[in-house]
Amino acid sequence: MTNSQNLGTIEATNPVLAVAPLKEETEMLRATEKITALYCRLSQEDANEGDSNSITNQKDILLRYAKEHRFPNPTFFVDDGYSGTNYDRPGFQQMLSEIEAGKVVVVLTKDLSRLGRNSSLTGLYINFTFPKYSVRYIAINDHFDTIDPNSTDNDVAGIKNWFNEFFAKDTSRKIRAVQKAKGERGVPLTTNVPFGYRKDPEDRTKWIVDEAAALVVKRIFKLCMEGRGPMQIAKLLQAEKVLNPTSYKRREGIKSPSPETADPYHWNTNTVVHILERREYTGCTVNFKTYTNSIWDKKQRETPIEKQAVFYNTHPAIIEQEIFDKVQQIRKQRHRRTKTGKSSLFSGMVYCADCGAKMRYCTTNYFEKRQDHFVCANYRSNTGSCSAHFIRAVVLEELVWMHMKAVIFYVTRYEKHFRAVMEQRLRMSSEEAIRGYKTQFAQAERRLAELDRLFIRIYEDNVSGRITDERFSMMSRTYEDEQTQLKVEIQSLQQEIEVQERQIENLEQFIQRVHKYEDLQELTPYALRELVKAIYIEAPDKSSGKRRQNIRISYDLVGFIPLNELVKEETA
Repeated sequence: MTNSQNLGTIEATNPVLAVAPLKEETEMLRATEKITALYCRLSQEDANEGDSNSITNQKDILLRYAKEHRFPNPTFFVDDGYSGTNYDRPGFQQMLSEIEAGKVVVVLTKDLSRLGRNSSLTGLYINFTFPKYSVRYIAINDHFDTIDPNSTDNDVAGIKNWFNEFFAKDTSRKIRAVQKAKGERGVPLTTNVPFGYRKDPEDRTKWIVDEAAALVVKRIFKLCMEGRGPMQIAKLLQAEKVLNPTSYKRREGIKSPSPETADPYHWNTNTVVHILERREYTGCTVNFKTYTNSIWDKKQRETPIEKQAVFYNTHPAIIEQEIFDKVQQIRKQRHRRTKTGKSSLFSGMVYCADCGAKMRYCTTNYFEKRQDHFVCANYRSNTGSCSAHFIRAVVLEELVWMHMKAVIFYVTRYEKHFRAVMEQRLRMSSEEAIRGYKTQFAQAERRLAELDRLFIRIYEDNVSGRITDERFSMMSRTYEDEQTQLKVEIQSLQQEIEVQERQIENLEQFIQRVHKYEDLQELTPYALRELVKAIYIEAPDKSSGKRRQNIRISYDLVGFIPLNELVKEETA
């Protein structure tokens, strides 16, 4: 679409399509280099009303009108599938660029609603932007023409624009109500099925497993369990020539909203992160994950997790819930890779037993494997706040493997005794913890209720003039801040109480996990991450004249296991 003498068409996301003019129109088109913009727009809601608003019908009406009135160089600008509630549409923006460049003399639309359904912005373009650039605007079916500002049809244009906006709002409300009802019934609201699933051809609201893609999803979770970060996983998949989700879906004939990459094997780090954090892989449907403020503001905002609607066991799971939860823990323990590019089996899991800081993995390209080590992050020679907690990586691996082997052997051989002892310990520690949490919980709730009463009191004092507006504002802000903190504290305490109440259930899960590794012959990253939560390095014991290094292992779900005591009790 330039100054060429032809009929042009600008489609959203499509190049200009030139259409040769009819012979009898040639003389008219040569009269000026300026164009007549024929603007067509169709939204999904408009398409439901039938053919009257179709792009083809709009084009016929606009081109016929342009010919009859001998408007120069008719050129189409088309937005197919775009809402009229905002003006961030490619076809309209292209037309606006031509207007601002002084190339447009007339703008034609089928009616005012085709230009837009935002009364304020529509009025701004009609009354300010178009006149500023000497552009005549005509809405054919509404008999609106800016060349005659005194026309009675022009007088009611504002009312029509308001009604067009009301129609958009009303349609939006109805669509939201339908989506809300579907979402609350557990029907998946997303139109794009997660990588690893397909829509069931017999029931499009159901998902079935896509076996080939599911294998990739499982591999990604397995690599994360082995300690690999998203960037490492992405590079590995790319090196192995694994199709990324968009390329895979396009190859399988599945629609994807994402643009296809130049390299079909290129994996973006964010794609890996998105897969690792998607709860749907555990077999649940998650609705209302995002929201928009209004029909004018289309920006997608994340809904807090507690306000999302989760429906369990709605489709086959690709990832077990336990593995998914473990991966989320690992993701929270993100660690920076060393400059050498090397990483340790234990990275993100090792802590100082005294100060609680993470132990830093130290290595260089000049180190032999036996020289790689962990040191307390708070230790600095002569200046740090902690002593020199230090352990070589090979020693740590040997100690952890010895302890894990002993735990696996004991649990699988003496499961009944292990369960009885651990149940008693967990119950005692849980009951004590729950009492403490419930006391704090009750105190926080009492204080929250007291603050509500204080709010009412200072409001009444302010109304009666006993305290000034400034004093009221200061006190109310203080109370609001304290209430916000208390609500966070109450939610955290409730979660801790629930965790403690599930301790016995967690013990059974741990025993089941241990049985999976009954025949484990060597320490693997996956087994380590599934069984162990954290490793604590104690300060070295040199009392005997030799350096003796002790570690403490906190196992996932059950915490510290008093292995020596258990063995003594069993042998006794």
